[in-house]
Amino acid sequence: MASSGTGPRKVTIDDVARTAGVSRQTVSRALNDKDEIGVATKQRVLDAALALGYRPSRFARGLVRQDTISVGLVIPDLLNPFFTEVAAAALDAARARGWHVVVYDTGDRIEEERGTLEVIASQVDAVVGYLSQPEDEIAQLTRGLPVVLIDREHRAERFSSIKIDGEEGVHAAISYLVESGHRRIGMLDHAGRSEPSIRHDWFTGAMSACGLDAGSVSRAEQSVEGGENALKELLAGHPDVTAVFTFNDIIAIGALRAARRLGRQLPQDLAVIGFDGLRLGALVEPPLSTVALDTRGLGALAVEQAALLLTGSRPLSRDELVVRAELRLRESA
Repeated sequence: MASSGTGPRKVTIDDVARTAGVSRQTVSRALNDKDEIGVATKQRVLDAALALGYRPSRFARGLVRQDTISVGLVIPDLLNPFFTEVAAAALDAARARGWHVVVYDTGDRIEEERGTLEVIASQVDAVVGYLSQPEDEIAQLTRGLPVVLIDREHRAERFSSIKIDGEEGVHAAISYLVESGHRRIGMLDHAGRSEPSIRHDWFTGAMSACGLDAGSVSRAEQSVEGGENALKELLAGHPDVTAVFTFNDIIAIGALRAARRLGRQLPQDLAVIGFDGLRLGALVEPPLSTVALDTRGLGALAVEQAALLLTGSRPLSRDELVVRAELRLRESA
């Protein structure tokens, strides 16, 4: 099959058959998990298909119309408004292209994520979203599909990734707090990881740039209640803290609630700055200052990159696949 000149030649079933040393019919039986062939032959075909990056036509299997693109959107927690906003933006961008989107919530559990990828690999044309397992496992589970990862780096050629860069925004937030007279600044970091988050690294870097020692840190579950509990713990051990930066806006909203219950005036006694830029932040009292991401731009960019990968067009460069955050000041700081 000759190249069209617009991208790499598409791998065909004949390529897989030649590589595996079998017939087209045997390839079809192996990829459709039929019992008419031996286990070793089936595995040889699957290995050849994976090595070549072959993806069988879903139209040929009668699952969808040939001209319909279907995308699997993988989200770790739809109860978190940030991920809901990103998903909504991606859905809007996909619908504008006439695509069908299936949204999967993994509950931020690795086993659920693996099961999700196993299910959708034969049902969609591309996968977009937040995936946490090793890249070689993702590659094996997605069986040649284009994959767009959000908020992590990629190595595989058929993968792409959207990077979130909040370093300058966090630096602006800490600089603002220091200029406002704060010297005892703490952070409520994400409790779901064994090591400090990249946002914690941005925080400590900004503190150092402002001539301050690394602030006091408490770990918080990603919920309003988690933010409440973490702020109480932080202030119990460090009552002199006058400002707090949080891993995300949901934790920050919990911190606002806890501060009021502890009798702290906001922002006079305690300034709070979140991270994400949720619309919800403008509705709480006091309205939340935040290092804001463009969630609509993030979702649209992921879909655009998936479209380029699917058509074989030149994908966006790594420099183009960056969503930067900026400080958005409101009454909480």
